[in-house]
Amino acid sequence: MTPLLQVEHLTKHFPRRDGWRAGEPLRAVDDVSFHIDEGETFGLVGESGCGKSTTGRTILRLIEPTSGSVRFRGEEVTDFSPARLRLARRDIQIVFQDPYSSLNPRMRVDAIVREPLEIHAIGTATDREAQVVELFSLVGLDPDHRRRFPHEFSGGQRQRIGIARALALEPKLVILDEAVSALDVSIQAQVVALLRDLQARLGLTYLFISHDLRLVADFCDRVAVMRRGQIVELAPARALFATPQHAYTRALLTAIPSLDPDQPLVPTAALADSGSELPLREVTAGHWARV
Repeated sequence: MTPLLQVEHLTKHFPRRDGWRAGEPLRAVDDVSFHIDEGETFGLVGESGCGKSTTGRTILRLIEPTSGSVRFRGEEVTDFSPARLRLARRDIQIVFQDPYSSLNPRMRVDAIVREPLEIHAIGTATDREAQVVELFSLVGLDPDHRRRFPHEFSGGQRQRIGIARALALEPKLVILDEAVSALDVSIQAQVVALLRDLQARLGLTYLFISHDLRLVADFCDRVAVMRRGQIVELAPARALFATPQHAYTRALLTAIPSLDPDQPLVPTAALADSGSELPLREVTAGHWARV
């Protein structure tokens, strides 16, 4: 079966113009490859600055890749013309991390959710308004509140509005870029439950970008661990958390809060570039690591 999304040798370098390393490119994404099957929740994890968000935005071409291949339903996204890319974005949507900055504070929330429908000229004005009402109900918000401004909602409610906006075009793949990390733990649980319910009801596929390993372990089917722009380990979630193969993955797992005060910690900074020059190899069936 052809994967819904196939990423191969994706690379994004940013030029350095200042400092002692000026002229040397910053390898934000460095030869990243993975695939996502239809209906799957694929996790991309790692510490801040590892390149996971850049990977997600490069897939959407919000940031243009330096090189590599991104195929969606077998079509090469990097070759799309502006008109074809605009059409493709109906099938691939993103929910951003910060619900306080991702919504225009000067727009009423019904206009925010309706905007993708207007941009793509979907339906009549009456149809769009009816769809906004339906989307509010779908994400657990009161449609009677749709004429309010973003500041009149809580953080969790704002993120639900962001999810409603992403779902307006009925996408097949939703990129969740740290979509719950800015929320309180109790609100996180509610939004994750909503995402699960939406996936079951609408047949969605998720690319879930996060640094919260406990959440990833519970929410994702497969997980890729990123370090310094590279994937250092990729496996089914259960296998990765039960038998991590790469030293960096083990270090991340020891950072998960534990009730055991004697649990040893492995400082990630001490790992240097452990395994960065090694190729990904299949350790066991479906479990890949740079070891």
